Amino acid sequence: MPHYDLVVIGAGSGNAVVDDSFAGLDVAVVEERWFGGTCLNAGCIPSKMLAHTAHVARTVEGAGTYDVDAELRAVRWRQVRDRVFGRLDAERDGGRAGREHADRITVHEGSARFTGPRTLRVEGPDGGLDISAEQVVIAAGGRPAVPGPVVESGLPYETSDTVMRLDSPPRRLAILGGGYIAAELAEVFAAAGSSVTVIEKEERLLAPQDETVAERFTELVRSRYDLRLGRELTAVGGRPGALRLTLDDGSTVEADTLLVAVGRVPNSDRLNLDAAGVATHDDGRVVVDRYQRTTAPGVFALGDICSPVPLKHVANREAEVVAHNLRHPDDEIEADHTLVPAAVFTDPQIASVGATEQDCREGGLDYVVGTADYGDVAYGWAMEDTTGLCKVLAERGTGRLLGAHLMGPQAPTLIQPLVLAMALGIDAATLAKVPYWIHPALTEVVENALLDLDADSSADPAAAPDSGS
Repeated sequence: MPHYDLVVIGAGSGNAVVDDSFAGLDVAVVEERWFGGTCLNAGCIPSKMLAHTAHVARTVEGAGTYDVDAELRAVRWRQVRDRVFGRLDAERDGGRAGREHADRITVHEGSARFTGPRTLRVEGPDGGLDISAEQVVIAAGGRPAVPGPVVESGLPYETSDTVMRLDSPPRRLAILGGGYIAAELAEVFAAAGSSVTVIEKEERLLAPQDETVAERFTELVRSRYDLRLGRELTAVGGRPGALRLTLDDGSTVEADTLLVAVGRVPNSDRLNLDAAGVATHDDGRVVVDRYQRTTAPGVFALGDICSPVPLKHVANREAEVVAHNLRHPDDEIEADHTLVPAAVFTDPQIASVGATEQDCREGGLDYVVGTADYGDVAYGWAMEDTTGLCKVLAERGTGRLLGAHLMGPQAPTLIQPLVLAMALGIDAATLAKVPYWIHPALTEVVENALLDLDADSSADPAAAPDSGS
């Protein structure tokens, strides 16, 4: 049985654990599917490359707003797809080759299952192999969840793992789910020419977002998509290429293609974790402490298989923590998930950090709300923006920032000053009044929201403008 100093299960963010500090150790990387993980191959990177292409198409379509005569002739989908994945597949293959040619690093292709404490069976294309290690990192990620009615139908469907590689955009695309994956891919395929229907059990899209953002976004896209909100799928019928989806109110949706985007589940159920003594939460996530240690000695975990916030930048941070703690067991560092910003790259873009207003209200917090519209700042005029907004929430009296939410162009960039302020303990008044804010940059929408918060610091939060209360 080959024995290693370290075995890493999963070559997404897990691959980043093995840096130069591991030189001289015998390391094995086990990967079942693709180097680079979901982010590189079927997640955040390809979806954003496609989303930016969709944004270019939308800009051409809306050029008349700026008195520019332009016509969108077509989105050349196959060329777009090949450009995106031609680049990313090369990155994936290069990453694998780099590991395969590295000194004292062995790549095992196949699926891994624990057979005992820090011992594994790897089943690959060339058969099975038993290996063991002094330390193990579980970074096996997750996969799209698929509801029972879809599976039971026996009819074809797509997920985020597959849909971006289609040869052509569907004429009629039904999307099951209303979260960030659904929102981004709806925009991508609508811009490419698909007629999109979104089926979502909640009464609004992006329901976990701040209520003001979720409500405004839902209303904005009603004219783009056929929204079936507050509805659940009960059956899938028809035939491949001519699907008929039945909803719980008896209504039906006809579609050429069904995209299932109802969330993701961790791959922990495929690893025989009981044999290793690794505990899991009820939802399947591997239990880890603040140092990313599992319940089994010498076994760490990171990324979507364990994280309460399944985002790539979180997995990257956890990989840094694991790498340090593997090499410095007497000087461990912690992974802090207190303030994790997130973004949705749809149209308009959305970004958030910290508490939503519904969180503040349900938590009984004494808070105030400040808002500003893109259309009220000079660069918003230049963009002719009529829908964008910035919303900040702060503790009454102290000005401690509790949460921030933006919807509009460059929202994921504009939120960063607010992320920094919250992480560093800078109160709202200090952030608004001490640094210069460039005029007429779009960042003034953030400044104005902070100033509005200060102006309303003695007001009732329910009376704050656009509070969504």
